[in-house]
Amino acid sequence: MKQIAHMEKYPNAKIISLGIGDTTEPLPLLIASAMSKYSHLLSTKEGYQGYGAEQGNKELRNAIAATIYKDMGIKDTEVFISDGAQCDISRIQLLFGSNATVAAYVDSSIIIGQTGEYMRHSGTYGGIEYMKCGPENMFFPDFAGVLRTDIIFFCSPNNPTGHAASREQLEQLVEVATRNGSIIVYDSAYSDYISDDSPTSIYEIPGAKEVAIEISSFSKLAGFTGVRLGWTVVPHELSYSNGFPVHKDFDRIICTCFNGASNIAQRGGLACLSDEGRKATKNLIGVYKENARVLTDTFASMGLEVYGGTNSPYVWVYFPGRKSWDVFTEILEKTHIITVPGTGFGPGGEGFIREKCKQKTKEKKEGQKAKEKKGSEGRIHPSSPREEAKGEQE
Repeated sequence: MKQIAHMEKYPNAKIISLGIGDTTEPLPLLIASAMSKYSHLLSTKEGYQGYGAEQGNKELRNAIAATIYKDMGIKDTEVFISDGAQCDISRIQLLFGSNATVAAYVDSSIIIGQTGEYMRHSGTYGGIEYMKCGPENMFFPDFAGVLRTDIIFFCSPNNPTGHAASREQLEQLVEVATRNGSIIVYDSAYSDYISDDSPTSIYEIPGAKEVAIEISSFSKLAGFTGVRLGWTVVPHELSYSNGFPVHKDFDRIICTCFNGASNIAQRGGLACLSDEGRKATKNLIGVYKENARVLTDTFASMGLEVYGGTNSPYVWVYFPGRKSWDVFTEILEKTHIITVPGTGFGPGGEGFIREKCKQKTKEKKEGQKAKEKKGSEGRIHPSSPREEAKGEQE
């Protein structure tokens, strides 16, 4: 709504969106060609295929197990192909039901009545156990202050903070889940952005297969935001407290609620995981990481605290003493740049804004110049009127 109002106020302004984390670079040719070739085959009697297996193309499941989870002991039968990570996060919540207790650092993706009542005085929902992940605790929750829950939602590299959890941090996460009988729902969608020795999967941690489900996506790996393709790993070792395997229930959910991912998209996924495909997707990610470096340097030159941007396509910028929506409004008003207020990710995001690093090269340069100009004029600063508003995650 604020964007629409701004466009009405400034009809001739050039709006630069650094908000929604969409992709902007074209797909690598060999990946697009693989989907195009398969699409043409569908027009022939010999090449036509209808419904595939609900769990996904067996060749693609095997490629994910062998390529993404090499040496981690993940079997192809434990990999379920989906139409994207977000869809599987919803199916996971359907799997566990509305009575499951939930711990999360972001509340905007919790559905099916699990949030409880919204408490305006604290900006929290009564049904969620919040795990605060800020600079003061290295963006990792202090579990000593977190009540035991059935499900723990965790994302690394983290959206929105950009932090990739260390091996020691993930060992602690697995230990807590094991001790409490909790199940971790681990989002690893940004793992291909990791450039240090941080684990790229929860399954690098001993014992994780007994306590964790991992969800990932080709949207971040290969720019498939419009193609729609992802996967979820549910190990055979993972069981409920009564010993019944979670894998069987998730398979039932998939077969009941889903007819399988697009055959065309899955061909693209296979091309992504070839040797040449992996090189091409790494180059694609390199473009976005360079954008992140520029954004990070720009904000840092303005004297601001900047996090992320190294192991993720987002930067997380702190404005001490400010309300996130105030900062969002000031930046939009003075630079015509759209960001995401930190409170869109829950109360722990107050004082922060998130900016994506997936803008086009021209937009990147224009946005950098606009912020540097306003910053040098001293017009983006940590003092403005308070505004009571709750954001929305993009």
